[in-house]
Amino acid sequence: MNAFLNWLLMILPFALWGTSMSAMTPLVSSGGPELVASLRLLPAGVLVLITTYFLKRDLRIYNCDLKWFVVFTIVDATFFQLFLTYGISKTGAGLGSVLIDSQPLLVAILARAIFGNLINPIGWLGLLFGLGGIIFLGFPQEFLEKWWLMSETSLTDIQFNVGEAWMLAAALSMAIGTILIRFTCTKSDPVAVTGWHMVFGSFPLLIRHLLSSNYEVLPSWSIYQWGLMAFTSIFGGAIAYGLFFYFANNKEITGFSTLAFLTPVFALLSGGIWLNERLTFVQWIGVGFVLISVFFVSQRKLIWELNNTDSTL
Repeated sequence: MNAFLNWLLMILPFALWGTSMSAMTPLVSSGGPELVASLRLLPAGVLVLITTYFLKRDLRIYNCDLKWFVVFTIVDATFFQLFLTYGISKTGAGLGSVLIDSQPLLVAILARAIFGNLINPIGWLGLLFGLGGIIFLGFPQEFLEKWWLMSETSLTDIQFNVGEAWMLAAALSMAIGTILIRFTCTKSDPVAVTGWHMVFGSFPLLIRHLLSSNYEVLPSWSIYQWGLMAFTSIFGGAIAYGLFFYFANNKEITGFSTLAFLTPVFALLSGGIWLNERLTFVQWIGVGFVLISVFFVSQRKLIWELNNTDSTL
């Protein structure tokens, strides 16, 4: 029972991020990317710090971690949220999250190079399935048809947009942030680090918004829209980030980060409910690839050992 609950808690951040993508999408156009990003970070960071205090955890960022904390804050909070909100305004919730969640591939490579995390052939097979899922979910259908020689459309006529580049930049920022948390928490508490990095990371975004003349300081949102923002900040920010960086600092990082392949599944499903986004047949194939990827990478050690045991019998 405890193992099952632990597994559910590990999946929860990615479910919350996926649904938050759908909640954020209609807010970015009216409030501006910087405001939505800062409102996602700042209240969530304060809430994490308050929770940390009441749980009697250590709130300090120790001097030995301070240098890495600054880098972690800029990369994982400021840059990631900025790239995310700029990208989501161009791509939509479901397909945008697909491109962001190419980050497990980057995490796996970085973790192998830096920490020596082992990725056996089953794990690499799972990562390839994840990459395939991203392609089926996120690439234009015309591109896939051209690739499989099912269309005469010229590649130059296929429309890619700048939002996809923003989302890939967000994926890179998140992947680097996932690695940096290990260096930032040599002595400091990972939950406290999460809260402080969200608070300080929101300041540049808020300043940029205040200096912008394109949007109102505070948008004229309805109660429903403020409710979406609150959901994004509390559930998609405080709870999701607190759980994510706790597990990223304590679990085997490659297998855990691969659960991020589930985020676009939740984003696409919630986008279908809230935003009337619908999956094509090809995208459903991508969902299947994602689920296979998560299974293979999370169970790669067991499958590999069983395979080797059978071969010796």
